[in-house]
Amino acid sequence: MKIQLSDHFTYKRILRFAFPPIIMMVFTSIYGVVDGFFVSNFIYDNGASFEAVNFIMPYLMILGAVGFMFGTGGGALVAQHLGRGERERANSLFSLFIYLPAILGVIIAIVGLFLLKPVAILLGAEPGSEMLNLSLRYGQICLIGLPAAMLQIEFQGLFSTAEKPTLGLVFTVISGVSNIILDALLVGLFQWGIEGAAIATITSQAIGCVGPFIYFARKNSSLLRLTKFKFDGRATLSACINGSSELLANVSMSLVGMLYNFQLIKYAPDFGIKSYGVMMYVNFIFISVFIGYTVAVAPIIGYNYGAGNSAELKNVLKKSLVIIGAMSVSMFVLAELLGTPMAYLFTSYDPYLLAKTKEAFFYYSFAFLFAGLAILGSSFFTALGNGLISALISGLRTLVFQVGAVLLLPLLFINPENKVIGIWLSVVLSELLAAVVAGIFMLAKRKKYNY
Repeated sequence: MKIQLSDHFTYKRILRFAFPPIIMMVFTSIYGVVDGFFVSNFIYDNGASFEAVNFIMPYLMILGAVGFMFGTGGGALVAQHLGRGERERANSLFSLFIYLPAILGVIIAIVGLFLLKPVAILLGAEPGSEMLNLSLRYGQICLIGLPAAMLQIEFQGLFSTAEKPTLGLVFTVISGVSNIILDALLVGLFQWGIEGAAIATITSQAIGCVGPFIYFARKNSSLLRLTKFKFDGRATLSACINGSSELLANVSMSLVGMLYNFQLIKYAPDFGIKSYGVMMYVNFIFISVFIGYTVAVAPIIGYNYGAGNSAELKNVLKKSLVIIGAMSVSMFVLAELLGTPMAYLFTSYDPYLLAKTKEAFFYYSFAFLFAGLAILGSSFFTALGNGLISALISGLRTLVFQVGAVLLLPLLFINPENKVIGIWLSVVLSELLAAVVAGIFMLAKRKKYNY
């Protein structure tokens, strides 16, 4: 049975609609996890390549964040026009928000290649060191595929707007499986090293970009299709402002990741970055569940807001709060249960590193109890067209709370070994504060938006 944005959403219907985007985002997050697994287990350099991938990854994520901005901010604008019955206008904007990021992706990739080495040195890689050399080898190849990576990210959100979340899942699964197979071949079998992992990633991202592009470029059964368009500066600015929260969230999370690496080099040079890398892989997967859900409900919210259907808007928000709450508890329990096997999966070659990573899991897992509400709150206001509040929630969550916590909490511990605990707990504190802020805004604005 086809689910439409104009439907009344029960728990069953909303979960059915959200399931494909959730799995889609999980598969996308597995890219880095798969690379990390093969790099840590099949490149025999005592974890040097694994450390280099984790070290340079935040920089690569910053450059690809524009895709999130257009996918969410542009997608919300397209959904609102669909809700008003303006399908031709929606398709024109949809086309603009695909072609423009493709051009920007090429420009950003070129600039990123020039800045790769100085940024790596600025972040703590010693000139001439093995980590710098490995980081550059991995990063240069990944930047070649940046335009495809940006469009793949954008298409993931727009498939829900087009009422085709399942098809989006199909393309993502194909792309994700391709990445796994290519990593197994290039890194595991042919021993191409860190370059093999990067080639596997950009090839799978290209598959995840080209397939959706061909689908939307041809006549199809979805609400959206690539058509002729004229550049609309006002709409582009609106999409950028509206999606600025997601851009800010991804950029700031990457900046925070760099800061975490800097602090861990300072307080735990023997294991910090490697343990944090494992934390990030689990965080990518678990947070992607929350993001996947918000990707699904955002066009529903935007559509009903555009249509003036306040009753359905309230209904979707109420059910979303319950679903996010259940997910949060489930993520926490899973993180605690999976801490030991996940640590073993990436660090079994070093008993000391394994023990430290297991300890990190215990503290870090509490963050998943609070992260979902902040992510939902930011996405909710993006879908309503209020990019300012959305960006404020995201900015406070990452740039203010996480930066402040990771700098200050380690100072509260006298024992040098315990200062690392302060770094792990900083994530928990920042997510808690962000959840409180999101809750306050959602309560304060309920009369303005009639939910």
